Amino acid sequence: MSNEESTNNTIAKIVASYAARSDVAPDDIVELIAKLKHAFSAEGSINASTANERTDKPTPALPISQAVTQNQVFCLCCGKGFKMIKRHLGVEHGLTEGEYRKLFDLPESMPLVAPSYSDKKAAHAKKVGLGKYHRDIPKLDEAYSE
Repeated sequence: MSNEESTNNTIAKIVASYAARSDVAPDDIVELIAKLKHAFSAEGSINASTANERTDKPTPALPISQAVTQNQVFCLCCGKGFKMIKRHLGVEHGLTEGEYRKLFDLPESMPLVAPSYSDKKAAHAKKVGLGKYHRDIPKLDEAYSE
């Protein structure tokens, strides 16, 4: 494969990942293609030091402040939104929750489950009686009084 074909394949992969996001307009895709072609033609290709920097700390797909909404948690790798992100991270990106947090310097307090979904599950658990620490334990005298 020639260098030009390799560059075009790389650009195509980047654009395809970006285009998969739900909040991307067609004009954004065209703009990204132009920027990538310019970036690759300016230096011929990405040099090794720049490539290493990008693999160490990738740029989030969207601002971290916008990654959690009431109904969704957005993946910082690809920008897709979910109620729970753990399975997506493992299947699509091969990351654990800890690796994901470390990759983007996320605090432990940042939720990886949508707050509305978490509240819904907590309310259901309370409704069915989970989480109660006091239980009625029969006294020994009553249990053996028969």
